Amino acid sequence: MFRIILILLVFPLFEVFAQTGGTTGLDALQNYRRGRDLEAMNRLQESETYYNEAVRLCTDEISRNNATRDSYTVLTWTLQRQKKYADVIVWGERGLRLYSDEFRIVETMGEAYFYADDYAASQRFMQRYINSNPQGDRVSVAYFFLGEIFRLEGKFRHADMAYTTAVLLEPSLSLWWYRLGSVREAAGDFRPAAEAYEQAVRINPNYREASDGLARSRRQAG
Repeated sequence: MFRIILILLVFPLFEVFAQTGGTTGLDALQNYRRGRDLEAMNRLQESETYYNEAVRLCTDEISRNNATRDSYTVLTWTLQRQKKYADVIVWGERGLRLYSDEFRIVETMGEAYFYADDYAASQRFMQRYINSNPQGDRVSVAYFFLGEIFRLEGKFRHADMAYTTAVLLEPSLSLWWYRLGSVREAAGDFRPAAEAYEQAVRINPNYREASDGLARSRRQAG
């Protein structure tokens, strides 16, 4: 009887690792990517296993003085996914002391500071990323976060410029168009606001907040 119970307890765990491949033999980046994919499928407990392994591998490389810029980059990416923003900042600063031109860490630090509610630091890092790496993979994201900062600070014209740049670089995200519409509406620019809201609704017809904003802006525009 005990043997049957033990098998039943172990089998689900075996099944999880059979489906995902397990962490054995994967490097830190592979563990990070596997965790991110599982998180996207809302398999959060499984994703955490891979994230923890990615962190373990990266910190082990660092402790053995065998780290590369990728070690710090993957470590900060992983901690960011785990919402450990203070740890992202600590390890990111250490990484940038060694690799000051590692712009992947710079952008991740900008996000971490944003979620830690340090908007001034977030803005500095996002602008540093944009200025140093204008063709970078995350430039559109950096502009979006600048828009978020300006919006939260009530600087709606500045936010408009940042969001506008973000949607020009990445026009397929309904949230970004919605944010652009919201700051234009807040600034009293109702016709441009309606245009942005309309784009958000075109991308996502079920976006209720964007539909409401579109209706309001059209009424205000007359």
